[in-house]
Amino acid sequence: MTTQFIKIDGSQGEGGGQVLRTALTLSILTQQNIELYNIRAGRNKTGLLRQHLTCVLAAQEICGASIEGVELGSTHIRFSPGKIKAGNFNFAIGSAGSTVLVCQTILPVLALAPNCSTVTFEGGTHNGMSPSLCFLEQSFLPILKRMGVDCQIKTTALGFYPAGGGKWQISVQPTTKLKPITLTTAGAQFAEQTSNCSLTALVSSLPSSIGQREINTAKKVLNWHDAPSLVQNVITPGPGNSFQLGIDSETHRSVFEVRGEKGLSAQNVAKRAAGRVNVFIQSQAAVEEYLADQLLLPIALAGSGNFTTTKPSLHTITNIHVIKHILGKEIQLKQLTQCLWHVSLAQDT
Repeated sequence: MTTQFIKIDGSQGEGGGQVLRTALTLSILTQQNIELYNIRAGRNKTGLLRQHLTCVLAAQEICGASIEGVELGSTHIRFSPGKIKAGNFNFAIGSAGSTVLVCQTILPVLALAPNCSTVTFEGGTHNGMSPSLCFLEQSFLPILKRMGVDCQIKTTALGFYPAGGGKWQISVQPTTKLKPITLTTAGAQFAEQTSNCSLTALVSSLPSSIGQREINTAKKVLNWHDAPSLVQNVITPGPGNSFQLGIDSETHRSVFEVRGEKGLSAQNVAKRAAGRVNVFIQSQAAVEEYLADQLLLPIALAGSGNFTTTKPSLHTITNIHVIKHILGKEIQLKQLTQCLWHVSLAQDT
């Protein structure tokens, strides 16, 4: 009997690693074999980089999958899942690649596993090109808890790009079924009170004055003069800076983060982050762009849910297409105003 594989084109949409990660997650949860080709065809360096390779190997370990063609640089792989198993796991990327994206791949599976799990990750935690560990802990996990999955994070060390060297652990208390969630209250309502707003500058092996200039600039741009702020000096293998603006709502914290880079002034770092906050506030959305992308899979697995957000990114649209391809569920996008969109999945009847 010939083994059947769902074929997935990795070049579709934004052509990045999200196609791979979502496909792996859903392959395990639906127990369907997948064949991915043209992996990361939309990137300058195509194929599996270290963090993507680690995603595949992590997915393999939590279900005992059979794999073909999985090595650095591969653009074509096969993945045949086995039975999901909870337990204690350790995954090291070996570079500053995003540990959060590796976690993103396996967390939905462990969230629905039969028992509790603990996973230790080693690699990058703040690289500016993907959600950071701060985003995961403050923005995504509180919503996942409302959906029935309680996760706790213990951080040993942060790891900035390009040195990496971060190490952290997540414990996952699973559920048998994710609860649907509705997020439609505008974040702008919470931003009206500066007590709900915060400014944080993480600084490692750099002058604290960099973080203070970021804070001062953002306070002026956003008129957040009375909002609590913090310059936090952290110890990491290499220098780094992450500037974060937060808006606390009843359900989660919206995090707007910009990584400091060589040649980019502290003032410009702050202005970029503040610009994203202003777009979010003016849109009257409940969920900012990056969190919107993260919520698609949990809502699909819950069977229904909805939220409002800013204009969906190509990343989000691509993720919707992959979910439909594997699950057959169509997440709807409806434009409400020029800059406000409604994302929804209606419950099956």
